[in-house]
Amino acid sequence: MLSPEEFYDEYEGELAAKLPERPISSLRDIQHLYGRLYTLATAGGGDYAAYLTPDQANDLIGTEESVIVVRVDLTGSQPALDTEKPVDVTQYTDDHVPKVAHCKYSAAAGIDHSVTHRSGRNSDPEKLARYACERLTKWATDDVVQSVADDHPDGDVVRELATVGEDEDALDRIRAAVQTGLGGSTTALLTVQVRRAADGEYEWPGEIPVFNEAMRARKLSKLVSKGQATNSAGEATDLVSGERTRTVGTAEDPLNYFLGKQMEKFPGLDPDEAWRSHPISEDGAVTLMNAEEFVDACSYRTFNADVYYFPYFLGRPTPEETANLYAALYRVTQDDDMNPVQALYDEFGDHEAASEGRLRFYVAAVMKHQMSRFDVYGETLNGRIHYPTEVGQQHEHVTGSWVFDEGDARNGDRTPPMPSHQEWDPTTYQQFREMVASGAYLYRTFPFTDEDTDATVDDERIDVHVSILAGDPVPRNQLVSAYVERLLDRDGDEVPELLIASQFAQLCALGNAGLVTTDPSETEPTRLDGPDYDTMEPEHARTDGGTAALDRTEKLESFIEQTDGLDDPERKGAFLLGTLVGQVGTYQQGYHDRSTTVIDQYPIKSMTKTKIKRITQEVIDKDVVYSREMAKKGSEINSTMYKEVTNAIVETMAESDPSGWEISTDDLRFYYALGLTYGMNDRSTNEDDATDDETTHESPETNE
Repeated sequence: MLSPEEFYDEYEGELAAKLPERPISSLRDIQHLYGRLYTLATAGGGDYAAYLTPDQANDLIGTEESVIVVRVDLTGSQPALDTEKPVDVTQYTDDHVPKVAHCKYSAAAGIDHSVTHRSGRNSDPEKLARYACERLTKWATDDVVQSVADDHPDGDVVRELATVGEDEDALDRIRAAVQTGLGGSTTALLTVQVRRAADGEYEWPGEIPVFNEAMRARKLSKLVSKGQATNSAGEATDLVSGERTRTVGTAEDPLNYFLGKQMEKFPGLDPDEAWRSHPISEDGAVTLMNAEEFVDACSYRTFNADVYYFPYFLGRPTPEETANLYAALYRVTQDDDMNPVQALYDEFGDHEAASEGRLRFYVAAVMKHQMSRFDVYGETLNGRIHYPTEVGQQHEHVTGSWVFDEGDARNGDRTPPMPSHQEWDPTTYQQFREMVASGAYLYRTFPFTDEDTDATVDDERIDVHVSILAGDPVPRNQLVSAYVERLLDRDGDEVPELLIASQFAQLCALGNAGLVTTDPSETEPTRLDGPDYDTMEPEHARTDGGTAALDRTEKLESFIEQTDGLDDPERKGAFLLGTLVGQVGTYQQGYHDRSTTVIDQYPIKSMTKTKIKRITQEVIDKDVVYSREMAKKGSEINSTMYKEVTNAIVETMAESDPSGWEISTDDLRFYYALGLTYGMNDRSTNEDDATDDETTHESPETNE
């Protein structure tokens, strides 16, 4: 395959004439463009270039004994093997590539479409001798090849090869010459040379038109008789070119979208009539097949499914854009370790802006149940490289803000609202784009599935992952339900603080990226306007103009005011209850060394609307009791320990009686879990705030 530089030099000034005139408007158009670029980069131009597969033998270039040529002389009264050198064993070189005109047939059994055939790896001399004979006994006598010979002016060349193949003495000479000429087992291309003029040179298959026509016909024959179809071809309008021409209905496709074995997807489909519902011209069908190298390179495995991420330019790409596209595709094929989304971002960079925003991506998630039975779970033509990049950047903003950053001046000597750990990536400040692009971003926060079974169409990880890549907003309730399912799908009742903090950061990041909707039932759902903690202005500032540390009440109020969702009194009530449970439970463990705390008594999975009122009263009562105990022991505390929380709970629940809440159980549990995490991460001591009657206080520092 040509390097991007070689490609540009080879086709400079000619690229526009070699590209489709129609604008890109479908997956088929993208695949056809990829196939065309791949053909130009491997086989070049010409009528037969799309049918050739020169890359299938690239590994043999420069290898000794890698081309075995049967030489047939047609200049005498009868066709015969060359008298002096019936078989030539030589080294495959770059010069041989166009000469052998190789066209691989991917079936495990059978000969290649071209007279040139590639052997299996390290075949022994005896087997290679058989393959050499089959150039005359099997390929030359093939029904399709013979049919071409009957209508071609050079058809006698094919028939005379078959005649030589009927001579057992000639075949013995071939076998003997191959086994004598080889030093042992090898991998090789087996082909023929023909001399047609007494004073002429031996010609290679690529120089003989009838061989090329026969190769083309053999390859096309597989496009009309695949599966249950016997002759799926007819006159129709080509889906790609828009021209009226002979079309085929069972064309191979890298994504296997239209196959005879998928008849259950098309009730009543007659495979022989498939050309009517999915007409592709013969040349177009072969070009689609040639897209496989780029298609595979622009895909990756995640959540038991294959995600495809194909770059293209809206409309008809310019030669410059096409050269850039080829360079990106080429480099993705060279890097097996990098996710294609990341690789393509590195290649294109800010190209989207330079191309007036015309750079787009086709995105799809495909489940391959069997070799030929695929299900497509989600797809769009409107993906943009901006989306995973924006989500990653927004996540970095959230985890780099005062809400997670212990070093932020607003937190002073206190812990931030949310916990973080350097070994728990979603809670730290780092480059998230590749994590978002690979699917790992959701793997850490969404429910697990049984890895031994196929993903299903309702696997929310796939659904949301494709939505992020495509820039399609996700309903907020879908995210929250998935988060809660993951929280409950755990052994034991310990609160997974870092998991909850990760889910919260992700919800904020997706909201800030405009990828969350508040009400999916609306005609045009309102997109969530997530929090921007990084730009939050504190209520108090130092006299020197710096940022003052927030006291505990300010910290709680600021977090609630800035956090999406907590403007709803029901979610706020659930969050405040969780906060108080987390604080009191941490106090119980730290000061009373209790193995069972209120955190254990009121786990996330048991939280329901019918229990809220009772649990709230019980936890407030415990807070009052522990506050009195501390006062008796001489603590400077002179009010309820967590007064800022209890007062806010009372005020919130006075506005809305929990027994009448309309909040979903998932919403209730998620914000209760968020509150637990907030309260359990509150680790400063009471004495830090005990200055006067109006000052609120925190629980003693406890071990994590």
